Amino acid sequence: MIIKKLDKKFDITIDEIASDKSISHRCAIFSLLSNKTSIIKNYLRAEDTMNSLKIAELLGAKIEDNGDIIKITPPEKLKEPFEILDCGNSGTSIRIYSGLLAGIDGFFVLTGDKYLRKRPMKRVAEPLRSIGAKIDGRENGNLAPLSIRGGKLSSFNYNSKIASAQVKSAMILAALNADKPSTYSEPSLSRDHTERMLKGMGAKLEIDEKITIYPLENPLEPLEIEVPTDPSSAFFFAVAAAITKSRVVLKNLTLNPTRIEAFKILEKMGAKTEYILKEDKYEPIGDIIVQGDELKAIEVSENIAWLIDEIPALAMAMAVAKGKSVIKNAKELRVKESDRIIATISNLEKCGIKTEEFEDGFAVIGGDINFAKIDSFGDHRIAMSFAVLGLISGMEIEDTECILTSFPNFTQILNRITEVID
Repeated sequence: MIIKKLDKKFDITIDEIASDKSISHRCAIFSLLSNKTSIIKNYLRAEDTMNSLKIAELLGAKIEDNGDIIKITPPEKLKEPFEILDCGNSGTSIRIYSGLLAGIDGFFVLTGDKYLRKRPMKRVAEPLRSIGAKIDGRENGNLAPLSIRGGKLSSFNYNSKIASAQVKSAMILAALNADKPSTYSEPSLSRDHTERMLKGMGAKLEIDEKITIYPLENPLEPLEIEVPTDPSSAFFFAVAAAITKSRVVLKNLTLNPTRIEAFKILEKMGAKTEYILKEDKYEPIGDIIVQGDELKAIEVSENIAWLIDEIPALAMAMAVAKGKSVIKNAKELRVKESDRIIATISNLEKCGIKTEEFEDGFAVIGGDINFAKIDSFGDHRIAMSFAVLGLISGMEIEDTECILTSFPNFTQILNRITEVID
């Protein structure tokens, strides 16, 4: 993919950004907790989320998709699948499904693509094993494929050492199948879609410093939801506006505080932002307007779990900002679709930007951006981040098929701003 340098500022409204991936995954998975048909509008039709839907079908759900609305009718009892369950590139899918299937009678095998099979799974496997789950895999359950022999689980009082929405979601689903109430805590609040959606479906959760989860006595109510726009996908175009002093209106995003932290950081760097709330059922939903301006350097070390996916794109704004920006407490970047610390700073260096590497983050010294040939490392967020940076200088990016896993129409939207040769 080659990105042409932007020749003038833009002022556009974008209402066709990909639907939220995290919420779409959960729609497919949580629908299996009901005994009625869930109705999902605006489900993300990307490779990873369609894999989650396919897994639900292999577990016995009936899927009806008319191209606009997806209806998911769960079976009376989840069945043992004939096939291996392929999660593609999605850590969300494999980890959350592990929590669900650990408490279901049957034998299940979860795998993914070559990148997912390199990502650590002990963070989910070990806490699930501690409550009676039978999980195995390569490197003693640390790498997929994972095999799960599901069955009855024990209740727990688990204090997670990391703030991870995936681990939290897996343990909450496991707790719904446990014998007694369980509690879960984490060092800081991670994304809370699971808690919001399950409570909306009728699950009994008490949320304060800890989350108390009560076992299911009856199936949950079905979902009836329109999936909002993914703010982490929209953020690429927020950065595009910020670094080119342009303006963009991003429509129908979730305004969940755990999902818009990156926009708050961009605001602190100097971009002008406005948030317009429209509705609030399962999630607060509305529009975000971003007007670019002179950007200044910033140090980011708090609420990292709220913006971990947006850090590569945020680094593009840091590369343009005046001064030295720093990211800390973000060791989780090491175990994403790529080592995003290495992927980000090595490619920024190719663009002429000076960087420093830390074990848990990096520093970026803003400067002039040069045209470069970028390696995406097979990571969709690295590919899209440097595509946006290409608006400053032009850019060539290798291995961009990975973009299809999360944002199938990214290139088409970027083409509204500048020429993209794909």
